[in-house]
Amino acid sequence: MSLKLKQIVVSIENEPGRLLEVTESLGGAGINLRALNLVDTGAFGQLRLLVSDVAKARKILMEMQIPAYVNEVVAAEIEDKPGSLARLLKPLTEAGVTVIFMYAFITFAQGHAIMVFRFSDNDKAIELLQANGTNLLDAKAFGILETGS
Repeated sequence: MSLKLKQIVVSIENEPGRLLEVTESLGGAGINLRALNLVDTGAFGQLRLLVSDVAKARKILMEMQIPAYVNEVVAAEIEDKPGSLARLLKPLTEAGVTVIFMYAFITFAQGHAIMVFRFSDNDKAIELLQANGTNLLDAKAFGILETGS
């Protein structure tokens, strides 16, 4: 299975209720949000989503007239300890791989953080991360159905 996860990216208006409308529509269709990131870009917010069913979520968003595109990200599990992210980034930086964006969530029960990255070269990043002993998560680990997207 691929270590690159399919992520949905949409731009939504920065207005009351718009995020609610998107999340209600996805939830109502039985789509579970696995991770998300919303950043302000002015009049719009860019919403990045890892969801349980990529193709179905994209179809719903397109039906709502919200253009949704899919790109690939890499999810790395790191210890929830000071310096862990720097240790992960060091070999990537030395190899010239740039972080385009990232977001994270912490699983307190296991004492780990999951970092979701888009790199300038995802394949090279995967190779370097694995060579340095980083546990990378595939779609199955997130409960993500990626077919048909």
